[in-house]
Amino acid sequence: MAKITLDKLRHSYMPDPRGASDYALKEINLDWQDGGAYALLGPSGCGKSTLLNIISGLLIPSEGRILFDGTDVTGLPPDRRNIAQVFQFPVIYDTMTVYDNLAFPLRNRGVDEGRVKARVEEIAAILEVTEMLGTRAANLSPDNKQKISMGRGLVRDDVNVIMFDEPLTVIDPHLKWKLRSKLKELHQKVKVTMIYVTHDQTEALTFADQVVVMQDGEVVQIGTPVDLFERPAHTFVGHFIGSPGMNVLPAEVKDGAAYFNGEHVALEGAIAPGSGRHEIGVRPEFVTLSATGLPATVRKVMDLGRHSVVEAMAGTTKINAVVEGAAPGQGEAVHLSFRPDQTRLYRDGWIASDKERAA
Repeated sequence: MAKITLDKLRHSYMPDPRGASDYALKEINLDWQDGGAYALLGPSGCGKSTLLNIISGLLIPSEGRILFDGTDVTGLPPDRRNIAQVFQFPVIYDTMTVYDNLAFPLRNRGVDEGRVKARVEEIAAILEVTEMLGTRAANLSPDNKQKISMGRGLVRDDVNVIMFDEPLTVIDPHLKWKLRSKLKELHQKVKVTMIYVTHDQTEALTFADQVVVMQDGEVVQIGTPVDLFERPAHTFVGHFIGSPGMNVLPAEVKDGAAYFNGEHVALEGAIAPGSGRHEIGVRPEFVTLSATGLPATVRKVMDLGRHSVVEAMAGTTKINAVVEGAAPGQGEAVHLSFRPDQTRLYRDGWIASDKERAA
């Protein structure tokens, strides 16, 4: 196991990059602590796979360093980084039994057969596949094949990190929750550093202790699932995480106060000095229907059982509100209120209050 440090890391697929737009990865500086559970979250094309390939050694970065426990491994090939990787599609040998699949990574390294047996049985018990050890892998269901693929990554106890590259993409939706829960349980038992790459916010938030959110090759926020939901540092994070995502409203700043459609909007704190494009961000969970407030007209109502999502129009701007109990009807005039301690001003995408992100 290892602490992983990314030091001034940048990468471009162009031979002579000249500007920020030429880089698939902008400068990244971060630490992943030994034994932590981390997720790389972002849409397709944001740089997740590029970063994963750099950490694994399949790609040498244009600039910067990768360190494992302080040792520079930037130039080392994958086989010298001591990494296990679980891919989107199960990597197992169909002609082998489950036992032999789990044993293969150990046998390939010359581990004593007694130790192989003990370790395979230990991992099989954790994965709840002990009764399948004698079964040929070709006869397994897709979710059990992915379990075995995970087991092949976990069976070695000498790895620096286990990386999961969208491992549940091909799994049926009703089985994903079970496998996510199993993976979380595995991490708590084996305490190996794990990095989980996904574009699915549910997978990231239910697995990781810390989530790294990426957009256009840049890390826009690192935090716990609670941090990302309750205080998005960037409008992209607010929009990408949550269902529905954060409301982002065009704003005007005058005399240290924020306005939307000419209406003053109370914020969580003072506005930091600066100029740029201003927007107000508030999650639908913190928007309520009230007797007074911002006038709007209901455009649609989505009944989700435990609550409804009311989509209202304030002028030409859509605002979502999560409503418990009875909801207004389509076309009805309403007033919207925002909870001040959960309403923030953003400048050029970044939060711009008294808790403004460090430069």
